[in-house]
Amino acid sequence: MPSQLKVISGNDQGESRHRTMVSEENVRHFSSVTHSVLQEAQKTWTEIWKELEGSVVDGVTVLPDAEDGFRPLCGWPEFLEKMWVLKHHLDYATKYSESKVYRY
Repeated sequence: MPSQLKVISGNDQGESRHRTMVSEENVRHFSSVTHSVLQEAQKTWTEIWKELEGSVVDGVTVLPDAEDGFRPLCGWPEFLEKMWVLKHHLDYATKYSESKVYRY
C-alpha cells in the first residue's frame, strides 16, 4: 500500500520547532552560565582557604609554623582534587567567555 508523503516547506515559520535566541536572551543565558561556573569556583576556593586557615595563615598573615609544612585536614588527595576542580572551573569560565558563539 503506497504511503502518502507531505512536502514541508523550509520557509514555513508557523511550525518552526527551533528559534533563534535574540541578543537579550543570549546575554542573559551567557550571564547565568558564567555566574554559575564562577560561583562554583568561589565555593571551591573557600574550601581550599579553610584548609589553610589556622595552620598556614591567620587572616592574611602567614604563620611562623607554616615552615614546618602543611597537611590538609581533608587529606592530600581531596585537597589536590579541590585544586583541580578550581582550575577546571576557571578554565571553563575563561573558554566560555572567549567563545565566538557569544561575541556580539
